[in-house]
Amino acid sequence: MTDGVGGSGARAGRVVVSGAGIAGLATALRLHQAGWEVLVVERAPARRSGGYLVNLPGQGYDAAERLGVLPGLARRRLGAFTTILVKSDGRQKFVVPAAFAQAALGARVITLFRGDLEAALYEAVRDVVEIRFGTTVRTVTQDRAGVRVVLSDGTSERAELLVGADGLHSGVRRVVFGPETDFRVDLQHLVGAFPLDRVPEDVPEAAGTTFIGVRRTAAVINLGPGRSSAFFTYRHADPAAELARGPVRSLTAAFGDLGGGVPDALRQLGADPSGAYFDSVSQVVMERWSRGRVVLLGDAAWCVTLFAGYGAALALAGADRLGAALAEHGSDVPAALAHWEAHLRPEIRKRQALARKGISQFAPPSEAHVRARDLMMRAIQLPGIRSLVRRSIERASR
Repeated sequence: MTDGVGGSGARAGRVVVSGAGIAGLATALRLHQAGWEVLVVERAPARRSGGYLVNLPGQGYDAAERLGVLPGLARRRLGAFTTILVKSDGRQKFVVPAAFAQAALGARVITLFRGDLEAALYEAVRDVVEIRFGTTVRTVTQDRAGVRVVLSDGTSERAELLVGADGLHSGVRRVVFGPETDFRVDLQHLVGAFPLDRVPEDVPEAAGTTFIGVRRTAAVINLGPGRSSAFFTYRHADPAAELARGPVRSLTAAFGDLGGGVPDALRQLGADPSGAYFDSVSQVVMERWSRGRVVLLGDAAWCVTLFAGYGAALALAGADRLGAALAEHGSDVPAALAHWEAHLRPEIRKRQALARKGISQFAPPSEAHVRARDLMMRAIQLPGIRSLVRRSIERASR
């Protein structure tokens, strides 16, 4: 087997990848580059767009570079923007300049919309691997030599490997490992994110306004036409009931009292909720990510949540490392999967722990916590504190 990053080598085997999101497309690209014949199946009828902002620092940036998608990402990068912390009525508290965010993150980082990251990966694979939309995994059987996958389109596929990269509510995980309730840990928060069809009202150009209150955060970003978005997260004792009400009713009830750019963002959501992402905030905790020749990757396996701020980076890095492990172990796929998991699991444990600690940053439990966070945000703009923050971010991104 050849590693083959940057160009397809000799055929290494056949792989079915379930999921055409970030994790699935990155896996498809990496394994194609290593010489695998790849089939991607995706339950959605077409490619999705939108989503919230993601950063690709450290391992994520390095993986994107090795995968050869940096030029595509560079065309879509948003760059740093000014953050304006606001009160509930939209009045300004204080400003975090764009230059500070850029200095804190460093040079080797890309900020872009989640949907744009998917688009860049899709462009890289659409002409070199087969992708079937509107298709899911129905049944899986395997032996020592391979795995047979029966798909919802009525076809049956034989492969050396099945990768479940189909997200938090993974169908592959359900079929092979058991019901979602065995692995999903609900953190009793919800998140809503959606693109804005028009530039939001009451938000300056090249800036984002952020309200952080007790148990909730609302952010509205104005980066111009086609590049503006809204993000909401809040605590709720019954996430399932909120999901049943849908994003328009739930987000309006949770944030309808706010001023600034929030009312306009909610009006745009009400006019067209089709592009909204709305889900509970959950982690996936599993003792093993693989079983025989079936492996889970990305949110299907670990889901560190947006509170960790590293999900997209881990998806890219996980796909890149999986390709390297398979190349190193040749035809011994189970050994490659065990090696891959052993090296990646400590990082996942760390990110999940950081996410649980980070909940109070997104949804502070009390007014005292809100005030403490405001003081911290003001303090980190001081020159001495700023350098400490930058070094802390650099260490966290390794």
